[in-house]
This record gives sequence, structure tokens and C-alpha cells, in this order.
Amino acid sequence: MSPEEFRRHAHSFVDWMADYMESVEQYPVRAQTAPGEVAATLPDAPPEDGEAMERIFEDFKADVVPGITHWQHPRFFAYFPANSSPPSVLAEMLTATLGAQCMLWQTSPAATEMETRVLDWLRQMTGLPGGLTGVIQDSASGAILCALLTARERATDWQANEKGLATQPLLTVYTSNQTHSATEKNVKIIGLGRENLRSIDVDENFSLRPDLLEAQIEADIAAGCVPICVVASIGATGVGAIDPLRAIGEICERHGIFLHVDAAWAGTAWILPEQRWMLDGIEYADSLVFNPHKWMLTNFDCSAHFVKDPDALVRTLSILPEFLKSREQGQVIDYRDWSVPLGRRFRALKLWMVIRSYGASGLREIVRRHIELAAELEGWISTEPDFEIVAPRSLALINFRYRPDRMAEGEELDRLNATLLQRINDDGRIYLTQNRVRGRAAIRFSIGQTNTERRHVAEGWDVVKEIARNLRC
Repeated sequence: MSPEEFRRHAHSFVDWMADYMESVEQYPVRAQTAPGEVAATLPDAPPEDGEAMERIFEDFKADVVPGITHWQHPRFFAYFPANSSPPSVLAEMLTATLGAQCMLWQTSPAATEMETRVLDWLRQMTGLPGGLTGVIQDSASGAILCALLTARERATDWQANEKGLATQPLLTVYTSNQTHSATEKNVKIIGLGRENLRSIDVDENFSLRPDLLEAQIEADIAAGCVPICVVASIGATGVGAIDPLRAIGEICERHGIFLHVDAAWAGTAWILPEQRWMLDGIEYADSLVFNPHKWMLTNFDCSAHFVKDPDALVRTLSILPEFLKSREQGQVIDYRDWSVPLGRRFRALKLWMVIRSYGASGLREIVRRHIELAAELEGWISTEPDFEIVAPRSLALINFRYRPDRMAEGEELDRLNATLLQRINDDGRIYLTQNRVRGRAAIRFSIGQTNTERRHVAEGWDVVKEIARNLRC
């Protein structure tokens, strides 16, 4: 493809992209295809000869787009947001054009130095304390993995990396029963075994109970185990649970345990001064993570990981074969030593463009609006006699269920809500996700897409009520 051909096709692609952004709410939110339907449009074998880009693009529109769930739809209320914005999309275009592999300072100095500076911008915007150093990971799951590896090495005096876990006592990790499944997955990945992850019960607000945490730690120490890490949650996936950092941090300090804070979704809310109450005790954290790719208008993937002791992280992960040595070593940051993958994308560029385009005040306005919309929705649900809220609202997340005529607790009520959710999502006008709250079926309504307005939330709630009424007819 010549530069002129590229220019022509790129213009047509951008025209489509702009049209898509403008009209995305006209699509069904969730893909309405059946399993195998997209695959059936794809040839079994690759083409022997190249095809015209015009034809490829037409097939994209005809075969691929119908099989896409539209995460940027303003009535996408499922999971947590993975919102985006035009500045971020433009930055991704530049990143793809540059095609840089940013593993070392030398392989792209601008990528390294921008990452360092933009992460400090984030630290300032969110009110995090000085002394924290940031790095962009691919996900909060990746940051948890790095935290657990660092905690493992610190607790074993870096001998687990050298001699393996067979030479060590049982190492234990602690988190609440509300935490993201990534903690359990990573405990298995680093070789500790799922049986050595301690799931601590929560209080009436779904927050980890410090008294139970300390009792479990002391019991494990008495049994000869070595507690290495507590993973605290700020905005856990199910109900948005927020753990008490100060009480947990004091326990970790008493016992010399690494504290990691997983704020993947809710951390973005720290840009609002009125939400920084969640940060009480953050000075005890050895590391923390939140995702600009969830709620800060930055395309996936972009996860902000902050550490108190970067030397410990680097010591845990660094390997220096001859081909990775450079004359600048020791004078610059080589981010390849700060995460599990060697290869690194130029992720800082999109975050830089988003922050510069919206400014801290513009981002605050959008996040604050989402929280206000959720508070209004909470009021609407509370006034409907056939619905009930089943967990305290957490920022822009609500858990509710349909309970007509005060239907008795039990499997029939759970089935009714499961059926309601299925029909809502099959309808296509909105997209919600399931949950279980204290063992019972619930429906999550999460607000956070870039262009979601009050009318979209109101339309979404009307869809829920309409389908619920039809369900009982």
C-alpha cells in the first residue's frame, strides 16, 4: 500500500469512526448474534492473494460490526465502564503509526519520560501522597501480580526467585470475600496455591473486617505460615465494596506485611476532593492501582500502578541479558523491569492527550456527573414498590432486584431476576450484568460511559420497568 493509498483509506476509516461515535446509540448495546454466527462469515482458509482494502472494509462493516458489543454506547451499564474519548482514539492512531516498542529508555526516550511525568500528574490529580512512583501496566490484574511477586520476594529475602518455593514455609495472602477474582488467579500464578489465599468476611457495608483479618494472620503465624500480602479493595467489582485502609494498614505495619490497594474502578473518583475519604490510611500502602481505562476516558489498556519502593519491584522482576544492556543503564528508567512482559506499548501518549484535552476540571465534571446520575437512579428505584436496592450505592454503581408483591426469598425469586436480566439484555436497548449479593441474585447498574446523560439513565430504567411488567403478565 502506497502512502497515497494509505491516506485515502485512512480518510474513509476516520469518516466511519466519526459517524460511529455520533450514532453509536442507534446500535443494540449488546451484540445480538448467536454463537458461531460471525465465524460462519469468515473463510476456513486464508486468502492466497491480497484483496482490495475497499472489500475488506465492507466486510468489516457487514460481518464484524454486528458481532460487536458497543462499550461506548451511552446505555452501556454493564460490568464497569471501559470508556473512551476522541483524544484517546486519536492518540491510539498515532501510537499505532509510530509502532514503537518501549521496553527501554533507549528504544523510545519520549515514551519513558512521558510515562514518568504523566503518572505524577495522576498522583497529583488524585491526591495521592508524595513518595509514590508510577508505572503504566496493562491491567489491574497485572499490577496485582507485580505486587504479589514483590511481596513474595520481600518476605523470603528474594530467595523464592533464586531457589523456588520448595525451600520456603507456607506463604499466605489475605483479601476480603468481595475482592476481584484477579487476586485468586495471581495467587495461583505465583505458585502459592489457592488454599493459601485467606478470604476474610465483611461487615454490613461489605467492607473487610479488620478484627477477623488480624485474627487470621495471628492464627497463621502460630501455625508456622508466613503472611506476605494483604490486598485491600476500593470499589470491588460486585457491590463496589470499600475496605478501611487505615485499620488494615496498621495491622500490616504491626506484622510486616506488604499492603496492596486495588482501586481499579473507584480510584478515578479520587480526582474529586469530596471522594478522597476513601484514601484515609493510604500512606500504609506499599502499592496501589487504578485504571484510567475504566473511568478516565482513556482507551483500554492503561492501568496506573504506584509503588512506594520501586527498587523492590525492579529487584523482583529484573533480568539483564546482554541484548538489553545500554550505556544509559543506571541513569534512566527502563520500564521493562517494572512489569512482567518485556515488551511495552506507548500507553502514556493517550493519557497525556486525554488529560491535556479535558483538563483536570473537565474530567472531574464528567465523573461527578456519573455519580450524581447514579444517586438519582437510586432514588427512582427506591420509590418503586416492586424493586429494592440490595446493597448501598457505591459511587456510580447500584445493585438492585425485582421483587413484585414482596415475593418470598428463595430460588423462585432468583430465577425471576435471572430471567429479567436475560430479557433486558436480549432486548438490546441497554446492557446490565448479574451479581449475587449475600447469596441472592441481583442486577448491577453501573454508570460511567463518556457520553451518558440523564436521558440515557432514565431510558434505561424505563426499559427495566417495562420488561419487568411484561414478565409478570
